[in-house]
Amino acid sequence: MFLRRPRLLIGMSARTYYPEGPVLDRGGVWTKTLYYLEQSVAHWVMSGGALPVMVPAVDADSLVKRHQVELTNYAEALDGLVLQGGQDLAPESYGETALHPDWRGDRVRDRYEMALVRAFIRAGKPVFGICRGLQLLNVLHGGTLYQDIATQRPDAVAHRSLPHYEHHFHTIEIVPGTRLAQLYPKVRRAQVNSIHHQGIKDLAPSFDAEARSPDDGLIEAIRRRRPGFVAAVQWHPEFHDSAAHGTFDDSAMLREFLDAARTARKR
Repeated sequence: MFLRRPRLLIGMSARTYYPEGPVLDRGGVWTKTLYYLEQSVAHWVMSGGALPVMVPAVDADSLVKRHQVELTNYAEALDGLVLQGGQDLAPESYGETALHPDWRGDRVRDRYEMALVRAFIRAGKPVFGICRGLQLLNVLHGGTLYQDIATQRPDAVAHRSLPHYEHHFHTIEIVPGTRLAQLYPKVRRAQVNSIHHQGIKDLAPSFDAEARSPDDGLIEAIRRRRPGFVAAVQWHPEFHDSAAHGTFDDSAMLREFLDAARTARKR
């Protein structure tokens, strides 16, 4: 009788809902701070045969204290980390102040995700960032962001259309000679969804750009040059349906990440 090989356990950074203002003033659960995992990104990881595990933050107000459960415990127990999209990064995280109140971001989530990434990198586990995750990895390693592309780069193409959300697309161009180009040897340009108003301004010194928007040069995919797997994309692979919309097929990218997680597990 064959034993089933244990499935990979992939950590997912938590998105956060804060009970602010009257928008969801329904009482009950909406009066609480919520950590959540978006269904589509969980299913994207599951499509590769892995099991997603959301990693909650632990702070000074938590019932569980940091000395009881460290993020390092998750990094040791899990095989890799995916950073979800979501709220803007706080400009303070890269040495700036918000140019507009709407761009103040989420400094609490920044600190939590940065600590989470450091723990997984120290443990030798692969890290993959999606949208905000790309921006966070860049900032963590010394890069900066445009707080609002439309304001600071008025020459840029539209990278967000709120009425269309994930159905807003633009072209990316894969940079020759990169690992992404090796994964997709027959793809030079592709269509991706675009749901962000912030983006990379100064690329972190230890990273290479693997894809750009050919119309304005904005970076769309990055990878760290040091040993180990740390990579990210500005688009949302979990929203792509290449068969239906002719968008970029992210499956090879997912397989590479999960292969890195298997290698880390063996070590």
